[in-house]
Amino acid sequence: MKTELIQFSNKFVKDILNDNAALFVGAGLSVSSGLVDWKNLLREIADELNLDVDKENDLIALAQYYKNEKGGRSAINNQLIQKFTENVTENENHKIIAQLPIKTIWTTNYDKLIENTIEKYGKTVDVKITPENLAISIPDRDVVVYKMHGDISQPHDAVITKDDYESYNIKRQLFTTTLQGDLVSKTFLFIGFSFEDPNLEYILSRIRILLGEHTRDHYCFFKALKEEDFPSREDFIYAKTKLELKIKDLKRYSIQALIIDEYSEITETLKFILTKLKRKNIFISGAAHDYGKFGKDRAEKIIFELSHKLAEKGYKIISGFGLGIGSSVINGVLSYAYSSNKRHLDNYLILRPFPQNISDDTERKEKWRLYREDMISNAGIALFLFGNKLVGGKIINSEGLIQEFEIACEQGVKVIPIGCTGFVSKELWEKVINKIEDFYSNNTELIETIRKLGDEHISDSDLINNVLKSINLIQNEI
Repeated sequence: MKTELIQFSNKFVKDILNDNAALFVGAGLSVSSGLVDWKNLLREIADELNLDVDKENDLIALAQYYKNEKGGRSAINNQLIQKFTENVTENENHKIIAQLPIKTIWTTNYDKLIENTIEKYGKTVDVKITPENLAISIPDRDVVVYKMHGDISQPHDAVITKDDYESYNIKRQLFTTTLQGDLVSKTFLFIGFSFEDPNLEYILSRIRILLGEHTRDHYCFFKALKEEDFPSREDFIYAKTKLELKIKDLKRYSIQALIIDEYSEITETLKFILTKLKRKNIFISGAAHDYGKFGKDRAEKIIFELSHKLAEKGYKIISGFGLGIGSSVINGVLSYAYSSNKRHLDNYLILRPFPQNISDDTERKEKWRLYREDMISNAGIALFLFGNKLVGGKIINSEGLIQEFEIACEQGVKVIPIGCTGFVSKELWEKVINKIEDFYSNNTELIETIRKLGDEHISDSDLINNVLKSINLIQNEI
């Protein structure tokens, strides 16, 4: 990844974690799903007017010309219905956005791909289409999607002609006011947006006048132009000059351009942001009836202190309340939360005890695997401790720990087996060490730190410090 994209991602992750981030999505996001952009939406309409849509820069005026000629906009409405009710599916960017813990999304798109994809990931979406919707909030919503230009379900009210734009601040003034507030208080990332929208330009100009140099920074993607994509060098130079001037002009509104060479870099950047966010969530996998050479008291003390320090450093712990492990994890997090007076436990702990009372063995195994997959999907790093249970009076390996390790690897979660705790964790540590290149990048400091976690004579403080150091080093891996 380019350095500037990494630097942006690190800043944006902080804004997301502080609940100060928002997305603004344009038509470009849905093009790879098979939906049309503005030019292709209006192509047939332009043909009827004997105009070439590829030569037109003011597409809003083009829609207005058609309405003027026909004495109404029924044909435009039909075109919207036809183009945006086709059988299309979400693309990779939709899926990544749906997983991001961003609570505010604005869009000028008429399609339902964003909200539908978010719902597929089990989130509650509050969609705002009309000004009246702004007065009502869905309980326990995870995301608010503001469709400032309307929705395909109401094509007659979609904002598309000059008339619609000119009357926007009368009919949709509440959208303008709400967006102004979000632009003042949140950092926006614009995706698939061309900045040709007069509504947005008006809003940005008002904020610039009111706040001056104190306007919050926002970001947008722009694809670098290539000479081979133009019929002549003169056309390329003209387009390049215009793009450079546009990028400079956007800086008046504190919108910083993120230059990409290929659209795939947007997906790469979004994936990196999602990965960075997930790595703030630590899954602790462990089961212990027998604590081996550690003994019960010492093991519980280590787990308690490790969990306390993870919470102190701002990590969120995910636990399935494993046998002999879960209580110490919870107590460590609670100790930090109450001693620091930061009692919003949801910020530090996701507790997911396994469903019980499933008598059928096959059904239980199937449901527990799905449960594990869902639980681990929220994490970016997984720790593994001990790994045994008592069956028929004998201590045997915990197959659940093995399964959780396999699921974590399948999902791209970075694994840290704490081999010195023995049992399954020792076997997993040996597996990692023997094929270290399969699990980590060529980071000698990280590899050496992981190696130390297999030392059976390691002190308690060194064990905890090396786990924390491993987690910290992984944060910077791409």
